[in-house]
Parts: sequence; C-alpha cells; structure tokens
Amino acid sequence: MHHRIHDLLQGRALRTPDTVFLFEPDGTTTYAALQAMADTATQDLLDAGVRPTDRVVLVAENCAAHIALLMACSRVGAWSCGVNARMSPGEIAAIAERADARLCCFTTGASVAARLHAERAAATTARLPGVMYSAVRAQARTEPDAALADTAAIIFTSGTSGTPKGVMVSHGGLLHFGRVSASVRALDARDRVYAFLPMTHIFGIGTVLMAALTGGASLVLRGSFSPAEMLHALAHEEVSNLLGPPTMYARLLAHIEAERAAPRFPRLRYVYTGSAPLDLALKQRVERLFGQPLHYGYGLSEYAGSVFLTRTEAPRADTAAGHAVEGGEARIVGIDGKDAAEGGTGEIWLRGPGLMLGYFRDAAATAQVMRPGGWYATGDLGRFGDDGALFVVGRLKEMIIRSGFNVYPAEIEAVIGRFEGVHLCAVVGVPEADGNEQIVAFAELKPGASLDEAALRAYLAQHLSPYKRPARIEVIDAMPTTANGKLLKRELQARARAW
Repeated sequence: MHHRIHDLLQGRALRTPDTVFLFEPDGTTTYAALQAMADTATQDLLDAGVRPTDRVVLVAENCAAHIALLMACSRVGAWSCGVNARMSPGEIAAIAERADARLCCFTTGASVAARLHAERAAATTARLPGVMYSAVRAQARTEPDAALADTAAIIFTSGTSGTPKGVMVSHGGLLHFGRVSASVRALDARDRVYAFLPMTHIFGIGTVLMAALTGGASLVLRGSFSPAEMLHALAHEEVSNLLGPPTMYARLLAHIEAERAAPRFPRLRYVYTGSAPLDLALKQRVERLFGQPLHYGYGLSEYAGSVFLTRTEAPRADTAAGHAVEGGEARIVGIDGKDAAEGGTGEIWLRGPGLMLGYFRDAAATAQVMRPGGWYATGDLGRFGDDGALFVVGRLKEMIIRSGFNVYPAEIEAVIGRFEGVHLCAVVGVPEADGNEQIVAFAELKPGASLDEAALRAYLAQHLSPYKRPARIEVIDAMPTTANGKLLKRELQARARAW
C-alpha cells in the first residue's frame, strides 16, 4: 500500500526500471533514471535544511526535473508549492510570501522563464541538473498541527475571481484519485498521455501525473500548449490519451481551420476535458474531429481530482459531468441551506477522500466554505439529471440578477456558442444604478469569420427569453485565460465596466 506520492515512482523504478516513463522533445527518461533524479533532489533538499512540513516553492514548467522535485518533497515530508514559471515576478513573490517558503526551486534547464526568475533571486546551481535554488529562509516556520501531516502539496488557486488561496492537498487524496482516474481510463503500459497541463495545478498533478504512475502509462511531456506540436505528437508519438480544458480544444480547432491541417491520431482512444464549463457546440465539434466521445468531469482545486466523471462505457450526448466517482459525494443545496427539490438548481456541496485539508494558514477562509458534516460548499451551481448525472450550471458569484430573475451565464453562452462563426463565448453581469445587472456577451470568432450582430440578435430572440438577452455584444480577439486554460471572467467584467 502506498502512503505518499513518491511511493508510486519508487514502486515503478523497482518493478520496471528500464521502462521509459517520459518522452520529452530532447529525449526520454526511464523510471530508474527519474528515481535517481529524485534521489539527488532529496539530498539537495536535506542539505539545504528543508524539514518536514516546510514549504518548497517550485517555479517550474513541465519537465523531468519538476517531477523529481515533487517526489523529493514527498520523501522529505515537505509541502511542494507549484508556481507556473510564466507568472510575473510579483505574483511569484506574493505566493512565496503567503506560503512562508523555506526554499524556492527553479527548473532553469527546461524553462527560460524559470531561469529569469532564478537570476532575479540570485539562485545557485543545485546538484540536480537543470535546477537552481534560492537562499534558505531561516525564519520559515514548520507546521505543528498533526491534522495536516498528510499534506502533499499546496495548490494556489488560479484566482479567476479573486486573490489566490493555498489549498492543502493530501497524499491520500492524490493517491486515491490516481487510482480512480487510472481505472476509469483503463490505463496501462501501452498508453501514452499527452502531458502539457501544468503540474503546478491539480489537473496536471492528479489527472495526468498520479494516474499515469498508478496505471503504468507514460507521458509525452511538454512545457506548454502548442496546437502544432500537439498535432505532431498525436500523429507521430503514439498518444492514446488527450486531456485539457475546453479552451485547449477550441484553440486546437481554430488552428486546424486556419492552417487547413489534416490531423492524424492513430493511437488515440480517450479524449477528456474538465476544469471549466463545457459548451455543447464545442463538444460536438471535438467529437466530429476525433470520431469518438469527448468525456467530461467536474473537479476543482479543493478536491484532489475530479469528483464526477462520465462513464467510458456510456458516452453522453449532453454536457453532464457524469456520476460521482468512488468515495465522492455531492448534494445540491438551496439558499436556505436545505437540499434542493429533485431536479432543482442549487449550490454543489462535496465531500470525500480527496477533499482538501483546508486553506493554508487561513482559518477564516476555510470556515467560509466548510459546512457541518464535512461538506465543502463549492460556490458552483448545479443540478442532478433524471439519471443522477451532475449538470454544472455556473458559478454562484457569476449568476446575474436581471429584472428579478436569476440568469445563468452558461445558458446564454451555450446559445451564442451555436451561432455561425462563433468560436468561444463568455457572458458577464455588470451592475447598473437601479440595482439590476446588465448582461454583456463577449465572442471570439472562428478564423476568418465576421459577426452579423443583427442576425445574432434575431437568433437570440428565438432561443432566449427577453430578460436573458445580452444588452451588449463585443467581439474579442482572444479570451483571457490562466496558464491552466481557465477563462478569466474578472478581466472581462473589468473591461465591460470600463465602457
């Protein structure tokens, strides 16, 4: 039985040391070679005086050294805090301060951005090739609370709607979801997973890394997303699993249309999306491209992986996130704190083995979201379908109040997303002087397309009640997203308010 995440790699290195685990542009890495890198990184951390429960910030992009550092933190008992190297110096400094970091590590060999951050920090070279370390912060405090002893990592939320918080993710939760995801996808040694999702986020650590190590699959590892590179890997590198947020698939489709590419994917057998609402029109376009189902799931940083997943044996034609995974539980709760009526919409509450241990040194924020009985109030709105599948309607904070009615942006986005020429759509609410909210829609168009606003408004009149129709529609060159592909609606709201 594995107890910490590094046990997964150690087990693979003992059983199949010469099997290639990582396929990177510059070469391959076996389980044994990666374990040797983790051994070196472990000694580096110990020599630096890193202690159990110390926070180690990893300023990284996906690479073998990044995974070795994750495993080394696990062995030492330190808590890794992944930070995408493409973040600004100010953002990284704020996270390091919030984490009370003992040490910062930079994957300089695989990331120009990480190297620049390392230079600013006057970092020194580590024994692990391609890595540099900052000076040790002697004033960093360890965590004495025994209830937090199982913490594996602190995932700083992407901050799509506010200040990032440090989510304490457990070894048990990550290991559990690794088993769940590997089982659902039937992963084995014949599989290769395309791995561009940042392992500084839960999608990359849980769904990609933990599941691959559990099932014995290998990773076609990339530091960032490139549609052209992805198509090359699908055609030539035996990729069997493709995973990413909806925006990734939208960008891939746009690239194929613009370049008139003819994709090939001879080994592809599982296609999945998550981390954001799924538009039906986009789902259908992706399924036409690959000739197979686009699976979907619902999860969040506060849970170590997805809590709901669609079933591979029963593909869905709708955009439901499927059914609860092993150990996962959910309720739909109304504003009165009571379970919503059958089929009714309310806030999604979750609990299960993957639930976070809390927000790092933020008891007030933790208390805000935790409910009696161990339930976590997600802030997401959803409902259960007739077959028990979960439909995610949107964010509670994003719900728009118009003429006394509740308006869910996802409903409007789905309608606009089906209109000719629209590639992506996002809807936000902007407060008005009378207490109402104005509905504003942003549309990113397909390559070469133009928007006939009069025709779109006529189309909306056929499909939406008057109070749901946007007052303003703006064409935007590209939707703002985080490094993990999540839509940044707060930037769109700021833009709409500035008009």
